[in-house]
Amino acid sequence: MAAPPLSIPQRITDDLDRLLALLPPAVQAALAEPSARDQLLEVVLDLGRVPEARYPGRVVSLGTEAVQRADLAQVLERLGPFGGDNRAGIERTLHRISAIRNRAGEVVGLTCRVGRAVFGTVAMVRDLLDSGLSLLLMGRPGVGKTTALREIARVLADDLGKRVVVIDTSNEIAGDGDIPHPAIGRARRMQVARPELQHEVMIEAVENHMPEVIVIDEIGTEREAQAARTIAERGVMLVATAHGNALTNLIKNPTLSDLVGGIQSVTLGDEEARRRRTQKTVLERAAEPTFPLAVEMHSRERWLVHRDVAGTVDRLLRGQTPRPQIRELAEDGAVRLQETPGPGPTTPPLAAARGGPQPPAQAPSARAPLAPVPLPDPEAPSPRSSAALPAGTAPLRVLGVGLSRPLLEEAARSLDATVTVVEDPDQADVLLSLRGQLGREPQTRRLARERGLPILVIKSDSLHQVQRALQRLGDRPSGAPPAAADPEDAHGALEECRLAVEQVVLPQGRPVELLPRCERVLQMQAELVGRYRLRSAVFGRGVQQRLRVFPA
Repeated sequence: MAAPPLSIPQRITDDLDRLLALLPPAVQAALAEPSARDQLLEVVLDLGRVPEARYPGRVVSLGTEAVQRADLAQVLERLGPFGGDNRAGIERTLHRISAIRNRAGEVVGLTCRVGRAVFGTVAMVRDLLDSGLSLLLMGRPGVGKTTALREIARVLADDLGKRVVVIDTSNEIAGDGDIPHPAIGRARRMQVARPELQHEVMIEAVENHMPEVIVIDEIGTEREAQAARTIAERGVMLVATAHGNALTNLIKNPTLSDLVGGIQSVTLGDEEARRRRTQKTVLERAAEPTFPLAVEMHSRERWLVHRDVAGTVDRLLRGQTPRPQIRELAEDGAVRLQETPGPGPTTPPLAAARGGPQPPAQAPSARAPLAPVPLPDPEAPSPRSSAALPAGTAPLRVLGVGLSRPLLEEAARSLDATVTVVEDPDQADVLLSLRGQLGREPQTRRLARERGLPILVIKSDSLHQVQRALQRLGDRPSGAPPAAADPEDAHGALEECRLAVEQVVLPQGRPVELLPRCERVLQMQAELVGRYRLRSAVFGRGVQQRLRVFPA
């Protein structure tokens, strides 16, 4: 971890008194104490219910009296008119009041959201603003996207001297009224008459006001996504927000996927499919992303930064794990950086479906001339040899797939076995799955294969079947895979694999199925096959597991 040079203590302004002055007297009295106002997110007034104050992770009732129609009418009299999105505001503040109406159009509920200008959060992405590339902020509602967007607009306009235009659909970024809130600095604000016209105002801003940066809150429709691409292609920097916890949410969202390049189904030719070691129909990115930079806001203090959105999307479509940079904001305003460790070898989508170890997904289009391939050292420890099974009296950590925790614990108690049931592949020593269930959870299967977890499959979820499986696992020698072969047997297995490849698969173009081997030897055989740039898959179960080698 390291901290960038920029360290800005946070400063918060909220004009909370002006919001509380609109509320019924009983609610004002309940929120009079400073402790009741600290971290207040919103006040909810629903007809016939006790008012509520919402804080991060908790809800507090305000008094005992239910809200009456007269209370709602009193609040509405002090507010300005509601727009087409059922939102109103308080002039020169950032607070937002949203209405819930009945079928007759009468207001029966109000959500009074506290708007705050937080100075200091921009330190999380200050270096990204200097790049001049478009930036997309993602996160669940209430995580602080609009607050960050507001300060980014101020820094771009005041500190970097950019011509910034804020597209303010609900007056949520720059506050209610015709004069923008000081939180956006010298940035200009264009209001939107109706939410459905946001995309038109975006284009109008570019055509009429020559901005260098356009700031948009909540891109949510296909027209707005298309307008964003049009603006980006004109050379204007975009800073925007979108709902979704991660890039994967946008990839799966057909309305917003164009923000990250769009997804298309491509049919490959036979030769290209063999070269890629994939199916003939694959998903690929359709174009360059509208936003080359993206930030996943998991909380107000923890952000994940994708500095290459195109590369991240490509990795996700290949079934690989993205590697964002983790940024955390400390109490003193310092930003701590942490690089996500690189993932281990990944399994291409087709290999995951076939269920066998595979060579790397990327391979040259033409195979190099056949040359002697050195055999792996059978006595070298496998990647998980020290953690494959517990040593001594340490409990065996079992991850059950399709098997309930109570069933696994009951089977362990009946055998008097030291077994710990875990939920995460990273914590497991072995994976115990019901037949057919593992195919319904490809993510778990992929993680198990990446980490070299032994996988044991049983026919049914009966207590007897689970007991037999645990007995088999308990009989394994400490640190050794099932039916572990001695080094001499491994040498013979590798020699068998080499002869099959060089005498049958390569010259004759026919697949070959090798003799059954233990899991450790199967992994070594698959590695040897990968050096020939061929693919392989494991077939059979238990002691009958064997490797099948396929021609290129």
